Amino acid sequence: MKPIIGISMGDPFGNGPEITVQALNDPAIYDRCRPLVVGDLSSMEYALETAKKVSGISLKLNPVQKPAEAKFQHGTIDVLDLGLVPKDQIPRREKDGVPQPFGLGATELGGEASFRYVVKVIELAMAGEIDATVTNAISKEAINMAGHHYSGHTEIYADFTKTQKYTMMLAHNSLRVVHVSTHVSLREACDRVKKARVLDCIRIANNACKSLGIADPKIGVAGLNPHCGENGMFGTEEIEEIQPAIDEAMAEGVNIPEGKPTPPDTVFSKALGGWYDIVVVMYHDQGHIPLKVKGFVYNQEEKHWEAVAGVNVTLGLPIIRASVDHGTGFGHAGNGRANELSLGNAISYAIQLAVNR
Repeated sequence: MKPIIGISMGDPFGNGPEITVQALNDPAIYDRCRPLVVGDLSSMEYALETAKKVSGISLKLNPVQKPAEAKFQHGTIDVLDLGLVPKDQIPRREKDGVPQPFGLGATELGGEASFRYVVKVIELAMAGEIDATVTNAISKEAINMAGHHYSGHTEIYADFTKTQKYTMMLAHNSLRVVHVSTHVSLREACDRVKKARVLDCIRIANNACKSLGIADPKIGVAGLNPHCGENGMFGTEEIEEIQPAIDEAMAEGVNIPEGKPTPPDTVFSKALGGWYDIVVVMYHDQGHIPLKVKGFVYNQEEKHWEAVAGVNVTLGLPIIRASVDHGTGFGHAGNGRANELSLGNAISYAIQLAVNR
């Protein structure tokens, strides 16, 4: 049986609805899974209307109140409609008959709605009504404006699944990274580099690769400081926290080829060269920057993004969660030209994890 993938729509005033329409126009997705959008019918109707004008996409919408009512047939997008965004709240802007961006940023309505979509897909997954979840982008500012004080999807999922040990994995093709810390200041990120947390992330990374079908994963562990601290000259975290975590992981049988932290300025070149199947990084930008250099491709001559690719997977949860690795795109949302590649990749990752579970 093909897995049911619950897709949260993302901020209704962001790029999520139109990316979802573009992605679910691909019949290959329906060959591999049964997708169900969790969001607002009003936003999906506008996204579909815009896609038809811009790209000639002709699909139908099937509003449902529970997964059992879905058709799961290509040509019809099943939408579990929460009814949170009235039609008259969606700006409709055109110039010479061509849809234009909404021109909205973070809003309380968008934050409340997008938060509720996420909570709903978590509830469905925890209840076993869907097999995996995929999330479109939300605005951290907007959900906080709505009174939900989380720094992102990862923390929402951890809270609502009561998970203590978890981490973010970013992936683009064979380049994968997991993070010791994510949405904290750089100063706090340095303080969070502790043996116990590094060891947890190594273990989670190893298990994640095995769930993707890699029998004996090779794990790279990035240092925190330049040159991995140069034997304590530039910092002692490698000596006091990271190396002890590596030693314990290797004693458990984890394959860390070098047996020590790898300097951050070379670890990704090695990963791209096949030295590692996954890299444990010490903080948010240490992992995000190389992934986005590879996955985000801008055509300077034609002035548009050719690819905004990359998948975000939360590891350590009792349910599956994959996500796009980009923001809401408020400045461009609503014109029907969003790139759906990232959502398609996230759905593929969720399918793979669900099938291997």
